[in-house]
Amino acid sequence: MSDSLVGLEGRRASIQSQIAQLADMRSGSITGTGGCCGNPNCHCHRAGDPGHGPYYRLTRKVEGKTVTETLSSPASLAKARREVAEYHRFRKLGGRLLEVNEQICGLRPVEEMPLSPQGKKRPKRSVEKSRVK
Repeated sequence: MSDSLVGLEGRRASIQSQIAQLADMRSGSITGTGGCCGNPNCHCHRAGDPGHGPYYRLTRKVEGKTVTETLSSPASLAKARREVAEYHRFRKLGGRLLEVNEQICGLRPVEEMPLSPQGKKRPKRSVEKSRVK
């Protein structure tokens, strides 16, 4: 922690500025599938044929459930790749922001809170006894 508090606050502001400039993003991963189909007379069953595909899908979690979206065109694939890359950039910046904030919290002095005029009181015990049967 050789950085000064002012220097760390400047780094934090820089990271926050980069986060504010992020473009469209979405979480998930893109996978390609392909291979042979179930029709034995199809070209994909011939020796040396590469088969069908690749077909690209974006898979992500939404409210605890896995959702898969088929990316049917090269344009939709390119768009999804940009959005997922932007999400990974957001996660990286968020991690850096957290690291800098933890350093700031470690350097910031503790502010003493004045006690109330009566001082610290102990909480009162419950008047009623618990009913155990």
